Amino acid sequence: MTSSIQDLFTHNRAWAAQMERERPGFFTGLIKQQTPKYMWIGCSDSRVPANQITGLEPGEVFVHRNVANVVVHSDLNALSAIQYAVEMLKVEDIMVVGHYGCGGVMAALHGARIGLADNWIRHIQDVRDRHRPVLDALAPEKRADALVELNVIEQVVNVCVSTVMVDAWAKGQKVRVHGWAFGVHDGLLQDLKMTVASTDAIEPLYRAAVASVVAARR
Repeated sequence: MTSSIQDLFTHNRAWAAQMERERPGFFTGLIKQQTPKYMWIGCSDSRVPANQITGLEPGEVFVHRNVANVVVHSDLNALSAIQYAVEMLKVEDIMVVGHYGCGGVMAALHGARIGLADNWIRHIQDVRDRHRPVLDALAPEKRADALVELNVIEQVVNVCVSTVMVDAWAKGQKVRVHGWAFGVHDGLLQDLKMTVASTDAIEPLYRAAVASVVAARR
């Protein structure tokens, strides 16, 4: 366990030295312009590190994270990151990744008050309210995982209807948006069957993905 800030510097120097011993020229390669094929939009939770989960090297995945992996059209931070990834880096796949046991989703599900972040979590409460009949029909112990998945599906839609994606697809750019969920309990990614590659595909894929969430927990 890390016991002090100074330990971070110690660990950093040990890691850098080890990388240079095992892979000479590793850092020289990182100096070059990043050319990732993937963008990861995930939760800020420290238990969900994109590179380690996917086995990708530094420079291979462009990452944006916030509480509960939310993408809203007033968030210029998220939209700017998506635009840079799509228009400048030319990523081919964008993954919106939630995780089971997400504190933000749990707070939204139960209406818990935690402070300033309540205003951000309101977006997830909107997802909860939109799918209230679905959630109420499930056993109480299944609702949190279901809301994690429904939140991912809704955020995939938000990415897809952003001006960035609408314009990219209109120009014929080949980029897909995926919805996944990560299991902190087992380390595995789950494909939520919400992979969108065109504007026309959003609605039917959305209906099927939501139905799949419900069917899996009945």
